[in-house]
Amino acid sequence: MTDALTQSERDSDLAPLLANGWHMVDGRDAIHKQFVFRNFIEAFGFMTKVALWAEKWNHHPEWSNVYKTVEVTLTTHDAGGLSALDTKLGAKMDALAGG
Repeated sequence: MTDALTQSERDSDLAPLLANGWHMVDGRDAIHKQFVFRNFIEAFGFMTKVALWAEKWNHHPEWSNVYKTVEVTLTTHDAGGLSALDTKLGAKMDALAGG
């Protein structure tokens, strides 16, 4: 089982994601971000790249895709909220999206 983030981890690992466009989800210990690409192919390509990392790390996002927009919510159900897996996957998503 993965542990929820400590306050120290929230300060060091979650803060940079929040500064890069992620935001806390109301009523949940989860983060959300909208990624917008130039077209559907880029959005789907991004999802494919993320899926490979998510499977490798056994941590899968809540997400949806409409045309060129990918909506993502990250939380760790086993931990009852945010864990290091969420900050790790969020940072990977930002890197794969180009920022």
